[in-house]
Amino acid sequence: MSRIDHRHRHLERIAEVRAGLHAEKVGYPIGIRATEVVRTAMVGTGLLRVTLGGPGTEGFEAHAPDEHVKLIFPDLDGSLRLPERNGAMLRWPRPVLVSREYTVRRYDPVAGEIDIDVAPHGGGLASDWARAARPGDIMHVAGPPGGLIVPDTYDRYLLAGDITALPAIARRLEELPRSAKGWAFVEVADATQEIELCAPEGVEVCWLRRGDRPAGTGDALARAVSAVTVPEGERVYVWAAGEAGQVKPLRRWARDELRLEKADSDITGYWKRGVADFDEDDH
Repeated sequence: MSRIDHRHRHLERIAEVRAGLHAEKVGYPIGIRATEVVRTAMVGTGLLRVTLGGPGTEGFEAHAPDEHVKLIFPDLDGSLRLPERNGAMLRWPRPVLVSREYTVRRYDPVAGEIDIDVAPHGGGLASDWARAARPGDIMHVAGPPGGLIVPDTYDRYLLAGDITALPAIARRLEELPRSAKGWAFVEVADATQEIELCAPEGVEVCWLRRGDRPAGTGDALARAVSAVTVPEGERVYVWAAGEAGQVKPLRRWARDELRLEKADSDITGYWKRGVADFDEDDH
């Protein structure tokens, strides 16, 4: 009897979810690969794009706008430890590796390129790496471990976040059906951080400029989002990410005001003021 090949089962599951009624996270086989910097470029004044390429990108999996990879950095003593392949998973060494998590902004399998958009800030490990990155530099990339597959069957989509969520929002707007309707709210420092977005005509894009207010403070994003009125009888999908404290009120709003089922929203703290390498799953 021949053995059943399950290697592409995740692709079948992704297709099933896309054709269904509710969003679902689907896991992919997780790889670890050595990539090399191809080029860097600013995207507006708020994001620094690092394009990774080389033979190591072959076979990379990218299926969802909010999927992420881990960039692996050397330990404090300069030594580089890497996770090892373990079937469709990775075995991570102890103590914990030095890594930072980033959204896959773009994957081009023909060119063999992966774009990672970093929001530069003082003292950040990945931020400092992105600023100093030069063509030919090696970066080891783990993942993505999977992604949130959102069907095209919702009546409306609501996307919200700060500059750290902009790469995922931009990619989701590109990948939505051109007939999609909804809203996208992005909080930025000022007009120089606003970038061109490929949004469907029926999606209203609103930039919220915070001015001198420090990043991750204030309730402008939550107030703007919660002022939205979803037409009676329509199904809406809500996705929001950014500073943990700023997006927290949106969970209550989605649950209590919109009365969404759990699968119809995904609201995530990407970072937290004063906390390095914040991971919401640890809190």
